[in-house]
Amino acid sequence: MNLFTSAVEYYRRYRPGIPSEVVALLTDATPHHRPRRLLDIGTGTGLVVAALQEHVDDILAIDPDEDMLTAAEATLRPHTPQGVRLELQQCAAEELTLPAGWQADLVTICRTFHWTDQPTVLQRLDHHVAPDGVVAIFGDSSLWTVRTPWTETVRTVVQEFLGENRRAGTGTFTQHDRPYSEIMAASPFSEVREYRVPVTRHWRYETILGYLYSTSFAAPRLFGNRRTEFESTLRDRLAAVSPHDVFVEDNEFVLRIGQRPTA
Repeated sequence: MNLFTSAVEYYRRYRPGIPSEVVALLTDATPHHRPRRLLDIGTGTGLVVAALQEHVDDILAIDPDEDMLTAAEATLRPHTPQGVRLELQQCAAEELTLPAGWQADLVTICRTFHWTDQPTVLQRLDHHVAPDGVVAIFGDSSLWTVRTPWTETVRTVVQEFLGENRRAGTGTFTQHDRPYSEIMAASPFSEVREYRVPVTRHWRYETILGYLYSTSFAAPRLFGNRRTEFESTLRDRLAAVSPHDVFVEDNEFVLRIGQRPTA
């Protein structure tokens, strides 16, 4: 069973998008010739493509989950700019194959690198990225790891219902212990620049719950017949933190943009 089974619609509605400052850094780092080709790995419901499609000409977005790609198609296709080619492909990053002669100028891997065989993916990309192309690995912290009084409350309630360890579907999440910059430095894209983009978000109980249901650690099916109890417990605990249903999160996107060494 896929990690995000039952979570796709929540993912589409409640996952935060990509800040304009991140978009600017990505577009500035991408070669400025035309056509500009984007390869988005682990596209999910298409958040990265939606943010970048005005800045590129040819898009290939991949994801192993068929339901995610169906949601991405429904979301992206009606808003794809005229003249921009969009192709969605169901496959894992480790199994990627591209059309003959097609090379990406920008590869984006957002909030998904931890699910992949990282060295293998970066090595395979050496064959799929243009000589002056770049690979961008980026993401923000989840509500599990952000440290505020209200996110501590959220995590505590989830743990009361699903166990102390962070879930990853029916298993347990395993955190990679090597920094992404170090992994990239050992890859063909070893010239790495790192950027940090602060972001502040405002949440309500409804959007917090929707976000949780979009994740692998609190997907709806994990709660079984205790789902209603979980929702009411979370509502009551959060109301004790903020009776006005306003929850502020200070987060940041960390971007690592790699390219091949220059002569």
